[in-house]
Amino acid sequence: MSLQIKASFKKELLAYVRTKRVFIIALVIIGLAMMSPLLITGMGSLVDMLSGFYEEFGMDVSELTEALGASVAIGVSSSVSDITGAGLIVLLLLINYAAGGEQKKRSVIIPRSAGLKSMAYILPKFIIYPMSAFFIAFFAILVSYPISVSVFDINDVSFTAVILAAVLAGVCLMLFTCFHLALGTATGRAGMSAAICISASILLSNVLAFFSIEYMFNPFTLNHLATSVIYSGNITGALVTDIIITILFAKAIMVLLYFIAVFAQNAKRIDNSGNEIEL
Repeated sequence: MSLQIKASFKKELLAYVRTKRVFIIALVIIGLAMMSPLLITGMGSLVDMLSGFYEEFGMDVSELTEALGASVAIGVSSSVSDITGAGLIVLLLLINYAAGGEQKKRSVIIPRSAGLKSMAYILPKFIIYPMSAFFIAFFAILVSYPISVSVFDINDVSFTAVILAAVLAGVCLMLFTCFHLALGTATGRAGMSAAICISASILLSNVLAFFSIEYMFNPFTLNHLATSVIYSGNITGALVTDIIITILFAKAIMVLLYFIAVFAQNAKRIDNSGNEIEL
């Protein structure tokens, strides 16, 4: 590993840790995973308390109360939805500085003038931020499972399904993090990149789900695939194989985004060597 890449890794890690962003992201995502099943249980208790009030209007809420307090799958799937929804939004906004924000502040001009190469500038970003997003999301789903087991009556989710859902949720965050890094570093407009990626994360998966497009082999619906795994019940070898193929598709897109980001950085560089000034 070259000295440039080592220095870039150190710079990104220090920026991530010393600004407390990584701890804020972890706190938010893990907090969402812990609170989701508790909120559903609380909602069920509230509806049960108000059942008499609803009965006065001829509304039977007993089935809703049972549904909100019965299944572990509801708690874990709710955690998946919150992590890949609100958690993803917080993640993308807090890494704006790495996704082109520093270019807007012109803090990379001197390193580039000193010979900083595009790969050394881009590579650490595409390793540190996506990998941290994956591990935080993975751990958050694992945390939500025992909490759901403790507050819901029926444990209808296998631990294998929880592991698969945690992996899919983590890869989902990785994918959109890579999109944000590629678009942000290529344009130097972190805010615009975050807005596009957040909109895409919300619209793409919901639009594809609305048209009943298959979740499998579709990297843009990893959040829905993770939820469907929770409710799938029996985890077969064929299902695991299909999930692995879907994850490989997502990984291929991430690699492609990395090369696009490097290409965009190289395109920005202007070679002014020689006797004539290039305009």
